[in-house]
Amino acid sequence: MLDFSKMILSKVSFDPKLFHKELRKLILWLGDDKEEIESLYEWCSENYGEIYGDIINEEFRQNGYLD
Repeated sequence: MLDFSKMILSKVSFDPKLFHKELRKLILWLGDDKEEIESLYEWCSENYGEIYGDIINEEFRQNGYLD
């Protein structure tokens, strides 16, 4: 599932609105799998943190995965 999530985000990374929309859906889709959620957060931050750091933090925070 994590690889699929990475593939989707990579394909939409050219557009902030699409990236935001897909990230929101993927977080909800991964649901209660905290290990995959943490891995997705780390991957997103490493790969897109400079561009979409605000979006990444906002979505993970809103879904209760960041303090």
